[in-house]
Amino acid sequence: MSSGPVFLGLDLGGTNVKAGVVSDSGEVLSSASVPTSGSHGPDYGVQQIATAGRLAVEQAGLRVSQIAAVGLATPGTMDIPSGMLLDPTNLPGWQNYPIRQRVSEVLGLPTVLQNDANAAAYGEYWAGQARHVRSLAFYTLGTGLGGGLIVDDHIIEGEHSHGAELGHVILEMQNGRLCNTGQYGTAEAYVSATALLKSFREHLNAGTPTSVRQRLQSGEELSPKLIADEAEAGDQLALELILDMARYLGVTITTAVHVIDPAMVLLGGAMTFGRDETRVGRTFLERVREEFRRRSFPVLAEKTVITWASLGSNAGFIGAAGCARRALNLRRIP
Repeated sequence: MSSGPVFLGLDLGGTNVKAGVVSDSGEVLSSASVPTSGSHGPDYGVQQIATAGRLAVEQAGLRVSQIAAVGLATPGTMDIPSGMLLDPTNLPGWQNYPIRQRVSEVLGLPTVLQNDANAAAYGEYWAGQARHVRSLAFYTLGTGLGGGLIVDDHIIEGEHSHGAELGHVILEMQNGRLCNTGQYGTAEAYVSATALLKSFREHLNAGTPTSVRQRLQSGEELSPKLIADEAEAGDQLALELILDMARYLGVTITTAVHVIDPAMVLLGGAMTFGRDETRVGRTFLERVREEFRRRSFPVLAEKTVITWASLGSNAGFIGAAGCARRALNLRRIP
């Protein structure tokens, strides 16, 4: 085991809680996952969070008392300084809940709270793809479009815990698509699994030719993976809609880069189309880069690195552990 303190990272999702014990240098020593069971309410959910944490600690061959601090990553909205969940969209009934305090009480350890996308960004910055740079813009592509910004070890949380909401920059001022938040024209309304499925259903209803139709008629369910698979197999509509999403993402990235000028932009989350292992993934990333280069200042177009994140689904709990470490005033090891 690495020398130095060890930290427990907890990543609360609508379906599962992922937990991991992480060393002072960012090495994952163990991990565990249990169902969130969010419909049972936040108090039961905290017990599930604690169960996941204890399992991870046990699998690392440690006692809970040997953990220096706990980092807890949760979906928003939240008040980070007070440790409150305000209105998490995928955890109905968890409104205005003092989650940081409850987790700290159950585990008996100091606990810090962080937005899940911010935590994943910090994970990549501390121990992942961005560990050798000083600044980062991070996007999570999934049901929605999450984001995180890191500058010189500082997480851009904002005055009201709503900083780095990169998926909610406005792309269209008139006749914009409707976002899940009720706002129109946001990046998330164009770049997300929700947006991709909505666009595809519109084309299906309009009768646009696509091989996806045959798979749906055989009983399969429409999903980003199904669309990506058919795009890989040559379906023109599937590829067109995926690349259209890449174009909007390139525009969105340009906005963030023009604000903070990061060294690196990383793309992660559940919807990355096979990354560099597939033709669609490679084409998607190159289309994002092309749109960014077309719209950004020349020096930024030349020097800003845009690539895939490296930590996968572990980024959340690794970053949460890193936030716990950071709370002890330990900066990233160069």
